[in-house]
Amino acid sequence: MAEDPQQDATTSTTSQGPRGRPVITIADDPQSRPSPATGLLTLGRRIRHLRTARGMTLDQLGGVVGTTASQLSLVENGRREPRISLLQSLADALGTTPTDLLAPEPPSRRAALEIELERVQATSLYGALGLPQVRPGKSLPTEALEALVGLHTELARRADAAIATPEEARRAITALRLWMRERDNYLPEIEEAAAEALRHGGYTSGALTHRAVARMARQLGFTLLHVDDLPHSTRTVTDLANGRIYLPPASIPGGHGLRSLALQAIAHRVLGHVQPHSYADFLRQRVEITYFAAACLLPREAAVGFLSEAKRNKDLAVEDFRDAFGVTHETAAQRMTNLLTSHLDVRLHFLRVGDDGALYKGYENDGVHFPTDPTGAIEGQLVCRHWAARSAFERRDRTTEYYQYTDTPEGTYWCTTQTGSTEHGQFSITVGVPFGSAKWFRGRDTTTRHRSTCPDPACCRRPEPTLADRWSAHAWPSAALHAQILAPLPSGTFPGVDDSEVYAFLERHAGPRAGAS
Repeated sequence: MAEDPQQDATTSTTSQGPRGRPVITIADDPQSRPSPATGLLTLGRRIRHLRTARGMTLDQLGGVVGTTASQLSLVENGRREPRISLLQSLADALGTTPTDLLAPEPPSRRAALEIELERVQATSLYGALGLPQVRPGKSLPTEALEALVGLHTELARRADAAIATPEEARRAITALRLWMRERDNYLPEIEEAAAEALRHGGYTSGALTHRAVARMARQLGFTLLHVDDLPHSTRTVTDLANGRIYLPPASIPGGHGLRSLALQAIAHRVLGHVQPHSYADFLRQRVEITYFAAACLLPREAAVGFLSEAKRNKDLAVEDFRDAFGVTHETAAQRMTNLLTSHLDVRLHFLRVGDDGALYKGYENDGVHFPTDPTGAIEGQLVCRHWAARSAFERRDRTTEYYQYTDTPEGTYWCTTQTGSTEHGQFSITVGVPFGSAKWFRGRDTTTRHRSTCPDPACCRRPEPTLADRWSAHAWPSAALHAQILAPLPSGTFPGVDDSEVYAFLERHAGPRAGAS
């Protein structure tokens, strides 16, 4: 079964999983941190709620606890934190306990709305609008509070949706790629999580079976189900309420294997993912689940043993690694980026390139320079025509790997490339290393050698002068645009996913609710 866990992420509805928090943290998002001011405001609203329920004024309560009405007003409005002694006195006077006063839940629906309105008006998003603050006093009707909070919620939702523009997405992808390069593309926490999941699945050696994946799902309380009506914008859907992971039928266009899809859905639970609140968060989760799936399909201990033996024999080959674990060429190549540096001290680079020369995915920690745009992104950039990733398309016989040395401004690199095709066109998968590391790989004896001086335009991008003179005034081509590069990502809880379609799908398959007649 062909599969590629690192090509795309599975889409599944997520909530807090059993392991607490995500493994990767690139940057701390202030929107996700709980606000101490919110906690003080909740405390103040609980005190006010209990005071008014007893028909007490601020002066009366102040007299009982030995403080002024003005000081109590600051506490009730969340602007002052009471001392422990005052908190105890307030609890005694109001017939409750300090623990109850400090409970995180607002005392009423009205109080919850007031707290939420004050919270959102304190955000930078609202501050940037330059609008006045609305004080949620007693004279403000509850219906008005509902409307204001609803408007703020929609404003925040639209702001989050706007984050997933092509430029912002490219910046997020670049930040994550650089973060992974700093770690040699190796995440030991996820390796350990995958190893533990494999033990629960009964894995021993060789290729991971579908049965073992199903056992891994059952260990988490989920059943794998195959359906033929998945929402068109998803690859899998997880039903948290009923413990089901919905997968496509066995025949999958594009060669994505069911083991990979199921493992990615399982990874959300194992890694404790919550619903993504930004595109960067969504992207981080995607990297984590694809890494987890690869670490299960090519388990670290077995994979490192296989690669170490091949290195000792000076016979490292992507195709052997691929065949030993029953995965795609691309999955094997990308798994090498996880393990060769961290365990075998071999630095390398990886590319997936379209037959038009566009770089779709890339990783490097060996000094090779990928083409980039002004934001530092590599996706969609054209690689040099003389690199193996593009030279391989010129061969008639593409059944075997293509080997090539390339002299570049950064040094000489050896590469091994395999080509393939999908419904969207042809592509190549390349793994390369500096000249000194080629001795560990099969194909190092190739005599094919090219020279690249990119990013110098004279290398391969500037047309031949005589042809330019002849045709520059007479050529008017119509460009084939990549629509996904120009369009913003669809908005929703999960970028690119139609929420309404997903919820209707879950409702169809959920069956009768408990207690329903």
